Amino acid sequence: MVESTVYQELSDLINPSQVFENAPLSKYTFTKTGGNADFLVFPTTYEEVKKTVQYAVKKNIPYTILGNGSNLIIKDGGIRGIVLILTKLSQIYHEGNDIIAQSGAAIIDVSRYALKQHLTGLEFACGIPGSVGGALFMNAGAYGGEVKDVLTSALVLTSTGELLRMEKSDFEFSYRSSAIAKHHYIVLEGTFSLQPGDVNKIKEKMDELTYLRESKQPLEYPSCGSVFKRPPGYFAGKLIQDSGLQGKQIGGVQVSTKHAGFMVNVDHGTATDYMNLIKYVQRTVKEKFDVDLETEVKIIGED
Repeated sequence: MVESTVYQELSDLINPSQVFENAPLSKYTFTKTGGNADFLVFPTTYEEVKKTVQYAVKKNIPYTILGNGSNLIIKDGGIRGIVLILTKLSQIYHEGNDIIAQSGAAIIDVSRYALKQHLTGLEFACGIPGSVGGALFMNAGAYGGEVKDVLTSALVLTSTGELLRMEKSDFEFSYRSSAIAKHHYIVLEGTFSLQPGDVNKIKEKMDELTYLRESKQPLEYPSCGSVFKRPPGYFAGKLIQDSGLQGKQIGGVQVSTKHAGFMVNVDHGTATDYMNLIKYVQRTVKEKFDVDLETEVKIIGED
């Protein structure tokens, strides 16, 4: 790959102010870790996403899609090829009881928008830090609700850059998984079907869930959110706690003393510190309880 040529060709496709070369990704992750991207692109329209993906496919350059980097660890070696960060695609609007949100919008903002429209159904999402695209990708959920409960359709781009409208029956949602992840689709927007509700009751529920989140989760430190999926019949945080691992630290990353299901960056930790601590916790829980902890956090990039 001739770097200057790729940079120039990307700059010709979309505004040069939206294209960066050898850019640090640690600025865009909740953990504040991760190496550099060869090329970093911030599309502002669906057409720019499509053009960039089609260019990458044509030139045989790998590409990676990021939202707001919440449930994510990017390795210290960074990411080769082109990284598209979709946070500038953040429009939210409604048609009747349906809310349409672009993929880069924060799902928290969508739940707040629903409150303003007196619509109920998205209260569970008021504390999920991910983007709409990320939430659809992994069927995000909290406090008894999941994306699959309210999502009715989505506009996606296929891995080769073709537009596709997905309906509810196409999603194949399961616990923290969807057909979007399986087929490597790129979410452009999602449509959420909600119900009219009492604004005071909606706000009361959101305030309650926000309090629960803030009182239980270590929001004062950078973290990647919930690290492990819930093993059948168990809670990951309880297994980690019962293994005596709260406060365990490798490098600058620590198993949170506030919530054992979280790992926090307490002292200039690296992605490698995260990886080593994850492996240590998995090994210890396996030894003590014979339970395999599977990561919920997405881990990408080069060592």
